[in-house]
Amino acid sequence: MADANERLLCISSYEKGQDFLRTCVESGVKTTLLTVEKLRDANWPREALEDLVTMPDNLNPEQIVNTVSWMARGRRFDRVVALDEFDLETAALIREHMRLPGMGVTTTAFYRDKLAMRMGAGAAGFRVPEFCRVLNYDELRDYMASVPAPWLLKPRTSASALGIRKIHEPEQLWRTLDELGDRQSHFVMERFVPGEIFHVDSIVSERKVVFSAVHQYGRPPMQVMHEGGVFTTRTVDRNGSDRKDLTSFNAALTPALGLQRGVTHAEYIKAHSDGQIYFLEIAARVGGAFISDLVEASTGVNLWREWARIEVADLRGEAYVLPPTTEEYAGSVLCLSHTAEPDTSAFNAPEIVHRMKKHHHAGLIVRSQKPERVRELLEDYSAQFAHMFLASMPPPERPTA
Repeated sequence: MADANERLLCISSYEKGQDFLRTCVESGVKTTLLTVEKLRDANWPREALEDLVTMPDNLNPEQIVNTVSWMARGRRFDRVVALDEFDLETAALIREHMRLPGMGVTTTAFYRDKLAMRMGAGAAGFRVPEFCRVLNYDELRDYMASVPAPWLLKPRTSASALGIRKIHEPEQLWRTLDELGDRQSHFVMERFVPGEIFHVDSIVSERKVVFSAVHQYGRPPMQVMHEGGVFTTRTVDRNGSDRKDLTSFNAALTPALGLQRGVTHAEYIKAHSDGQIYFLEIAARVGGAFISDLVEASTGVNLWREWARIEVADLRGEAYVLPPTTEEYAGSVLCLSHTAEPDTSAFNAPEIVHRMKKHHHAGLIVRSQKPERVRELLEDYSAQFAHMFLASMPPPERPTA
């Protein structure tokens, strides 16, 4: 039953989650958004907010906890939700400090820290590429002696493929660790596994995956991030073995790491060497790069809205019910553009259902009942995007959205 004083505090360091915020107010829940000062005038749905509070973007977690504690003197918050991956730890600290329901610091690490999630998945019996913490040098020597190169040196808490380095021989690793200095323990080493990379986007309710959508990347995200190029992803064949195997793998792994409810974006690789599926990483958030729009195009499910509905249902002690879904095929094509506002009007296939609006980015989403038509359009459009729009720049240290 709704309470006129139900309140959520949402935290986001990036401009996202507008549908989440709108769904909360539509459900009768008052919502405060805490964001950084530079986003004060961003495109937030202000009609959906009880309050919008900004803070300097250089506050440490303790200062943010103090800020929220000050806010709570005059307003009782029932739940705290991090809309962006980089705010997950802060939200967990606030929950623990205020003794609110939701993921605490330890559970959050399994969906944020690449070392923790690998250890958790491996301990639960899931296939994970051989990895090693970057801590004890004898451990690293033994690892490199037993696991063939190349290896990937990954930041433990960066999103997407940011900051990943490919290591080909031990001396390269030692030079890189010298360069990293005290930051080196915040990395993890992992065997590089060539293969096809998939993402599975899920809704979790009471530790059960109640919805998942399986898509396959064109080029690996790490390759696009570091070498440039056009990013594509598309719905896998719903009658194929990849969808069945990935859906089962994900349904078992996602709640095994501790998530009670929410949404997840997980990535898996099907190795060329043995055809087996290996876990790569998982995040307790909606996927970036317009993946939420892709999922909605292929299934009719808006992950932001359903995430809000789950939070509201839990707040009220009600059961979450998944809305009706569709089963079509969709794909997206996206690249960094050398023009500020790229014109995609020349692309006029009837299958186009979404044109992305983002500064210096060109992007489209297509939808069809035939998977081969989606593949055909992505192959054609990615080649044309490379010719008409594609710009390149060094990979950022942090995501841009």
